[in-house]
Amino acid sequence: MEIFTKGAQDTQNVGKKITGLIKQGKRTRATILALYGELGSGKTTFVQGLAKVIGVPHRILSPTFTIMREYPVQYLDFTRLFHIDLYQIKEVDNDTLGLSEIFANPRHLVVIEWAERLGNKLPKDHLDIYFEVKNQGRLIIVRNYE
Repeated sequence: MEIFTKGAQDTQNVGKKITGLIKQGKRTRATILALYGELGSGKTTFVQGLAKVIGVPHRILSPTFTIMREYPVQYLDFTRLFHIDLYQIKEVDNDTLGLSEIFANPRHLVVIEWAERLGNKLPKDHLDIYFEVKNQGRLIIVRNYE
């Protein structure tokens, strides 16, 4: 799926639409959304829209300097949203950030900006979302679970 957005509200709306692609029901591990794209391409704005629709009662801020933020979730059978930004990290060890434990819980929704920094430590069953700045807007490309 490819979507072109012309502003922040459009990009947030894509975050809302993605909830329809998130697998519901019996899961054996966390639901992981892997985000890719340059600085300013709309990744955090997308997460803000997603957070609204799943009932996160807090303002979503970029975790660039804190690396990870955790929020309570009210809808879609999730209990926690983990918003992770690996921009400041060159190489990630799953246990250093506690990712193994976070990934193991099927009631967690995990959104990872700069997911490519995880390399082969990124679980295979995730949704890839690519962000590109194009013609004064954003092109968002969603690839289904592997």
